[in-house]
Amino acid sequence: QVQLVESGGGLVQAGGSLSLSCAASGSTFSITNMGWYRQAPGKQREFVARISSDGSTGYADLVKGRFTISRDNAKNTMYLQMNSLKPEDTAVYYCRIFTGTYVYWGQGTQVTVSS
Repeated sequence: QVQLVESGGGLVQAGGSLSLSCAASGSTFSITNMGWYRQAPGKQREFVARISSDGSTGYADLVKGRFTISRDNAKNTMYLQMNSLKPEDTAVYYCRIFTGTYVYWGQGTQVTVSS
């Protein structure tokens, strides 16, 4: 069993930066893949970035070059550094954790980018 707590969302001006965190607790030894997803009002939830246990990363085209995903296994925490933010990045951001037997989702954190 894994519990996730997200933090770091808020309001930022276009061109600014924001950093999100996703802290895991419980049976964290089994965590393998981690990722970030987002969902804007009236739209489907979409993939943002992922990172595996070996450190391999992947990004959606819309955020490539602006966002950086990382993880600190000692702290059981995943991060998303968001730079050069655009109004189109406005959404609720969710962290996703895969243990090999189950998928866990964070509660979501609101990111709002003003023009």
